[in-house]
Order: sequence, then structure tokens, then C-alpha cells
Amino acid sequence: MSNPRNGDTKPPCLPRNGLVKIPTQPNGLGSASITKGTPAVKNRLCQPSSVPAILSPALGHRSDLPIPSLASPLSLATLAGVSSPPGASLVGLNTSEGLEQPSPERLPGSPSERQLAVDEKILNRLFWYFSACEKCVLAQVCKAWRRVLYQPKFWVGLTPVLHTKELYNILPGGEKEFVSLQGFAVRGFDGFCLVGVSDLDICEFIDNYPLSKKGVKSMSLKRSTITDAGLEVMLEQMQGVVRLELSGCNDFTEAGLWSSLNARITALSVSDCINVADDAIAAISQLLPNLTELNLQAYHVTDTALAYFTAKQGYTTHTLRLNSCWEITNHGVVNMVHSLPNLSVLSLSGCSKVTDDGVELVAENLRKLRSLDLSWCPRITDMALEYIACDLHKLEELVLDSRCVRITDTGLSYLSTMSSLRSLYLRWCCQVQDFGLKHLLSMGSLRLLSLAGCPLLTTTGLSGLVQLQELEELELTNCPGATPELFKYFSQHLPCCMVIE
Repeated sequence: MSNPRNGDTKPPCLPRNGLVKIPTQPNGLGSASITKGTPAVKNRLCQPSSVPAILSPALGHRSDLPIPSLASPLSLATLAGVSSPPGASLVGLNTSEGLEQPSPERLPGSPSERQLAVDEKILNRLFWYFSACEKCVLAQVCKAWRRVLYQPKFWVGLTPVLHTKELYNILPGGEKEFVSLQGFAVRGFDGFCLVGVSDLDICEFIDNYPLSKKGVKSMSLKRSTITDAGLEVMLEQMQGVVRLELSGCNDFTEAGLWSSLNARITALSVSDCINVADDAIAAISQLLPNLTELNLQAYHVTDTALAYFTAKQGYTTHTLRLNSCWEITNHGVVNMVHSLPNLSVLSLSGCSKVTDDGVELVAENLRKLRSLDLSWCPRITDMALEYIACDLHKLEELVLDSRCVRITDTGLSYLSTMSSLRSLYLRWCCQVQDFGLKHLLSMGSLRLLSLAGCPLLTTTGLSGLVQLQELEELELTNCPGATPELFKYFSQHLPCCMVIE
């Protein structure tokens, strides 16, 4: 994590789902949220900024400030690499909605300081240091700052999250008016997450967002009441969508997928949608020849569905996540490995009927795998790890979290021979002991190791992990052997490793 700042307030850490609230904008735009596109960006935004805080708690609640105050131009110069005299500091700014933004001529300080405060070259360097939350606040300081901050480069990898109630303004007469989305268009957002929307809400979004027809590449609908008709209209009107997510949407049917899916979609995620079963996979396999990524959580999908994939998907599909597909067995794994031989990412998390024989099929046929998730697979034993170690020579990530209760130290001895493995998750593997950790000490390639919830590991066994000098992240949450003394020991002998307590 980044170094803490002396005397500054740490910005609020993002929730684990990656959502952050956007302050209400003076242009009338309702509050919304932003979700990070990648774990790397999410982690960065969770960290404190590497520059002083922009808000002063003492000034944050003052009502006698008529306009948002601008941070000291001298301090801005310092942060941007320009020399500044001692004593320069940032002052607070009031973000009350509806207040007029000051022009550069009205800013405090000498003309040279005012010019420096709106110098676009300096601002373009400075604003990279701030999180998404802080950028939203800074954009309200003045028009010059907003003009710089609203460049699309500052918002890459972020997805606005709009809830139904945030899509409308209530007029004095009680009528509803759809909010202005112009601010999102200026920043060039090409992906949105809409929560709780109906068919009508989606049509209003399409009509009011200037980039909806061609410029939106990714759409996510969560807990929404979209029907077959709404899904068809959305994908027909929004011709640029290539990534689609449907989560908790229980009003569309498999017929809606047959009528709306088209060949331009390359990534599809369907989870917790009650009407999705084998016929839905048939539609996906026949209508999406260019599919590269499929994420599926469906309780009613059976082995039959995994036989629907065609030769075209066999060449293009590199990511398949089957999460909590309870009816999938080893027979389904047979169909999958023969239909999709080029997979590099596979998740069978929660596929509780898959056994060691299914893992053997995966290891023998999917030699290109770089990531494999077998969490919540209670029938997996040490034998499965032997198959993995023998055949998956390119594997970089292995997840054995929760309910893999048959994994023991013997299994870890097999994994110790894997020179490519960089991330190993052993959360709540309750039979792993200190002796098993000794096998891992020879794995110089490991960068991330999770031992959270392993009850048999002692302080002595864990202390040996200091031999993994290349380790970057070590998770010891709910690990009884992880004592305060041990964390202090790690801070001294693994200075470059982030240890999660």
C-alpha cells in the first residue's frame, strides 16, 4: 500500500464491490457510482493518495464560504514539479451544490499565481495523483479544472453505476424528468451499469445518452426487470455493445436470448437469472461465434449444455467461468474440454459434483490454462493436485478456497514442483499444516499466497515464509498462528510484501 500521509485524513476506502459515490454535480446530474474495471485500478483507488488531502475537515462544514476555494497555486506548483516557497499548503473547498464556479480572474492570489493555478500542463500532471472520488470533487472547483478533468483519459477503466431513482429528477409539479447524461458523454464513458431498471428506463437511457448508439461498448444490468422485448430493443439500438452482463434479472427468458443476441458480442456474463437453463447455452453457442469470455452462474444448467459449443467457439473462447453450476458433473467436463480446447482461464467454483477424475480431464486436455479455480469443490483431493502439477506447466494461478477440505500437505508437495505458479489461494483448507508450508518455500515464483482461515498453521510454521523473498502479498486473515509479533517479524524480513492481517 502507499505510504500514509502525515496529518492528512485518509480518503474513504472503496467497498469490496468496487463502488464509489459520485458527488452531485451542479449541472443537475443525480448522484451515481463508479466501479473500477480491473483489480489493479481498484486496489489503487483504495489506497490513500500520494498527495495531501484536498478537503479540510474544519472548512468542510463552513457555510460562510460563498464559492468553492481553490487549492493554493503554490502548492499545486510544488506537486506538479514546480518549485514553491516554504509554507505553501492546500486549503479546503466547499462543494455545496448549485454554487457558481469561479472563473480564473476571481481566484485569490496574484495574477501569476492565478495563471499557474489554471495552467493546463501542470493540471494534466497533477490530477493523475487523485482518486475517482477526489476527481469528482475537484471538477467542481472551476471551469478550467473541469475542462481538464473531463478529458476521457482520466476516467479510463471506470464504469458509472446508475440506480433507477438516480435516473430521474422530480419536477415541482410531481412529473419525472430524465437526468442529463452530458457530463458522462464528455468524459467518454463507454460502459454503464444500470441497477433496478425497467424496459422503459433503458429506452430513456438510450434516447438521452449521446453515445448510446455506437459509443457504448459494455452494458451491465443488475436486479432489473428487463423483459425479452427490452433486451431485444437494447441490443438492436446499441450497436456498439460487445460486452453484456445480466445479473439478477428474472423477467427475461431463453426466448429473449434467442431473439436478441448477435454475433458482435464477445463477452457475456449471466448470473442469478432464474430462467436460464440448457436452452440458453444453446442460444449462446449458436448466436455468438466470436465469444471470447463466458461467465455463467446457473443452477439449472446440466452436462448437456456444455456439448452445445461449436468449433468456432473452440478457437475463440479463452475464458470460461462456471460458478455454482451444481448440476455439472465429470461428464460435462468431458464435453467442455473437447469443445473448448484453447481455454486459458477456467473456473469450476461451486461445481460440487466434479471430482479428481474431472480435474484429470482438465489437466490432460487444457494445457494452455493459466488460471484454474476449484474453490468450493469438496470432492477434490490431493490426487487432483498431482494431475495439475504434472500437466499444467503454464498455470500461473490456482484457487483452492473453501470446502476443499481434502487438500493436505501431500497435495502441496505436488504443487511445489510448479515453477510457473505465481498465485496460490488456500483459504480455509483446514488440513494444511506447517509441514506443508515447507514444501512451498522452494517456490521462488510465488508472488501471492493466501492462507486465510487455515487453523492448523502455527507461528513457527508461518515464520518460515520469510524465505519467499519475492512474495508481494500474503493473506493471513483468521489464521490463529498469525500473532502481532509475527506481523512485526514479517515487516522486518519481508519489507516489500503486503501482509493482510
